[in-house]
Amino acid sequence: MKYGRSLVDLATELERQLATKQDMIVPTPLMHHVTSESGTSVLNIETHDGVRTFRTTENCRRQLADRLKIPFAYFERMRTDQPALLDRNIDTWLHAQPEQRMVRTLDGNARAFLSDRYRRLDNYDLLAHVYPMLRELPGARVESCEVTDSRMYLKVVTSRVQFELAPGDVVHAGVVISNSETGQGSLSVSPLVFRLLCRNGLIAADQAMRKTHIGRMTETSSDEVTFFKEDTLAADDAAFFLKVRDTVQAAVSQATFSLIAERMRKTMGIKLVGDPVKSVERLAVKYLLQEQEKVGVLRALIKDGDLTGFGLVNAVTGYAQEVDQYDRSTELESIGGRMLDQAAKEWTELAEAA
Repeated sequence: MKYGRSLVDLATELERQLATKQDMIVPTPLMHHVTSESGTSVLNIETHDGVRTFRTTENCRRQLADRLKIPFAYFERMRTDQPALLDRNIDTWLHAQPEQRMVRTLDGNARAFLSDRYRRLDNYDLLAHVYPMLRELPGARVESCEVTDSRMYLKVVTSRVQFELAPGDVVHAGVVISNSETGQGSLSVSPLVFRLLCRNGLIAADQAMRKTHIGRMTETSSDEVTFFKEDTLAADDAAFFLKVRDTVQAAVSQATFSLIAERMRKTMGIKLVGDPVKSVERLAVKYLLQEQEKVGVLRALIKDGDLTGFGLVNAVTGYAQEVDQYDRSTELESIGGRMLDQAAKEWTELAEAA
């Protein structure tokens, strides 16, 4: 499992972000896009205190392009080659079809362009509510945590719930809680398998609980910007956190964990009788691995020497520790979990690839 920052560092960063971020509901006629000759993209927003300028992140530009039905590749081409054309396109469509959008900002950057119904569930609030629950788990420890531009992750493992896959090969139960403040995914709670021998993590996404960030319509003015001063959790969020607690407890229960671990153990009996290179190539096509990732997984498989389905799963989750980006590392751990759910026919195709 890839290590991120310490829990103390995570809490410190979330506190810092809490102090500098701001959200607002903005009528689109009050927005104006300006691109410099060097390609710097900013969003100017007319407020009652004057015009405020925010530099756009890539995620914000993607969401803006998607909302205006501008292909993102063309959006970026205009940004670098024809900035005036891009500004004319954006402002035309923002003003021609007026609506209200939520703009989320951090450190002076517009980081998200979202529906005004987007339910804000901030990472700081989430951590404050779930960490006390996690501390109640017997033998629990935070194995890894991180906050990236797109998501926050909290990966907790308990030594009290374990399963022996083979003599001396023990896995511990855990849970992954992740959330996005910028519209890049729902809040999710997923069971985690942590293998002691190699410190690989595997996320069983099929058992996950998710909550989308869609809420009620926000009462705002259609002709001025509405600022949010602070986040408050509604009554239905309180009920949701009770569900989070139940899901966490279920994820690390011996019954749930044993089912997942048993599926993992069954992959030990799947022999890769074909060409390992072809097996990895087929795997890469199925799970959209990049060329560098495909090479890394093959290297991990050959190095470990375990030419079984189990070895292939561990090659994926083992390579996840080498990936620079924490988001992608976690995605690879989820791919390992999805591999456990492959049908017999899919495993046969991988095992006999030639």
